[in-house]
Amino acid sequence: MAAFYNKATLTYNNGSTDSNIVTGELAQVLSAAKTALESDYDTNYPLTYAVSIVNSGASAFTGITVTDNLGEYTATPGSLTPLTYVGGSLKYFVNGALQPAPTVTEEDPLTVTGITVPANGNVLLIYKAYANRYAPLGTAASITNTATVSGTTLQNDIQASATVNHAAAPDLSISKTLSPETVTENSDITYTFVIQNRGSTAAEAADNVAITDTFNPILSNIAVTLNGTPLTEGTDYTYNTVTGLFQTVAGKVTVPAAEFAADSTGVWNVTPGVAILKVTGTV
Repeated sequence: MAAFYNKATLTYNNGSTDSNIVTGELAQVLSAAKTALESDYDTNYPLTYAVSIVNSGASAFTGITVTDNLGEYTATPGSLTPLTYVGGSLKYFVNGALQPAPTVTEEDPLTVTGITVPANGNVLLIYKAYANRYAPLGTAASITNTATVSGTTLQNDIQASATVNHAAAPDLSISKTLSPETVTENSDITYTFVIQNRGSTAAEAADNVAITDTFNPILSNIAVTLNGTPLTEGTDYTYNTVTGLFQTVAGKVTVPAAEFAADSTGVWNVTPGVAILKVTGTV
């Protein structure tokens, strides 16, 4: 509660005198909370936010505005906004009932106007935003965005924040090439598998990464390497010369974490961790 003080002044003839100072407290009946429905983020993935406003007073609050800074932070090139509002995603609930969405007057920062919080009631705003190219990346990265509730009937603005962390997990993809693309019978070919990790943590043995392929035509006399190191059949991989089914042993393939860096404009770039598996055999 905010305290306030005032006094009166009495003037008469050519003199004046002050009264005693009275003290009061202004009880704030409007409160706000903000929640992120997801605990972590990655670039271009949507996040869902909920802003709850509760009125414990006997009178409605009208003309309320909610402004979300979308995680704005200061970096070398200046202020950057790591979240982008998903247009049309705003949902507006009053006492649990869905209402027509109020006006979004601006998307950066996200500004929602014309909100009414009923007496002894509540309002819930739910909306989506995605992490854009200015979203920090890495194991220690996070986004904190703050919603500010304001209005002419409020003595003070109310703020509520939510924090999400950059996803701490491997993010793997695989590509495959063949060399040479044209081969004669009884000649050697090489399949190259490139596994990339765009995640902030390495894919370790405990992640049980495995590569499975069925070679057609079937290869014979295969030789397998991982990052240039020869692998041993039975221990590191299995191969069925009848069906052509090839499988690495789960956990044998590991992939280092990606590296992250922001350029001079504040855009975050990813250098994936890479593992290369090669299988050479005769067709």
